[in-house]
Amino acid sequence: MTRRAFATLPILGIPTAAWAYVVEPGWLEFTEHTCPVPHLERPVDVLHLSDLHASHDVPTSLIERAIDMAVEAKPDLICITGDFVTVATGFDCRWYVSVLSKLARSRPTYAVLGNHDGGSWSRDGGGFHGTGEVASMVESSGIQVLADRSVKADARGTPVRLVGANDIWSLRVDAERAFGEVRRDEPVVLLSHNPDSKERFANKPWHVMLSGHTHGGQVVVPLTGASPAPVSDRRYVAGLKPWGERWIHVSRGVGSIKGVRFNCRPEVTRLRLVPARLGT
Repeated sequence: MTRRAFATLPILGIPTAAWAYVVEPGWLEFTEHTCPVPHLERPVDVLHLSDLHASHDVPTSLIERAIDMAVEAKPDLICITGDFVTVATGFDCRWYVSVLSKLARSRPTYAVLGNHDGGSWSRDGGGFHGTGEVASMVESSGIQVLADRSVKADARGTPVRLVGANDIWSLRVDAERAFGEVRRDEPVVLLSHNPDSKERFANKPWHVMLSGHTHGGQVVVPLTGASPAPVSDRRYVAGLKPWGERWIHVSRGVGSIKGVRFNCRPEVTRLRLVPARLGT
């Protein structure tokens, strides 16, 4: 987030600033989208969570509500696209493992890490130097972390290939390793924290990519849609959008940086994947 984005709030007035700091960051929304996927045997519901950002700025109650909402949706699979934390402090590891384990106990749950979860970018910003601490915490909850590797997930009897990529800001991404076991005749969902990573996998066989990172812009100027979302391709800041014949879903995320949101509610998303022949 930039200083200019925060400076905008006082200009808009005290009520607006209060809304952005007190009301909207906790106003969690459940969103739904439908996406056609080739080679899929039947519809599959994927619950997409991102950017929980456990920290001093994000209430534990918000993360708990988001996880409860995810479990109550009764999806076939749960996918989390990174930034479990903001920095190396501000959360209780035992509490976090206990809360995350609700997801893994309810349905098969898979995750990738984000730029705040460790690596070169995190180290330079006061966070974890490596990804081991966050990966270990997440895996202790029963969630599988996919670091440049894939797995054939069982969505209530329907096979779906999930590919997990390392974060492009923090770690070296090995696309060949990530897609090493992927066939071109199976439905493939790519989990990659930053939507700008799509070009890294342009020649790989995936059908829909799940991302976060942007927080939907976090502070979005009404009418113009302008925001400080940290991506190069401004087409992919929030929501489900096509990229050629493929699809990219960018979650607005649950948590935030500095505990502020304006015109950009936090979200939990159910993405219904349907066989392409059934239409959109």
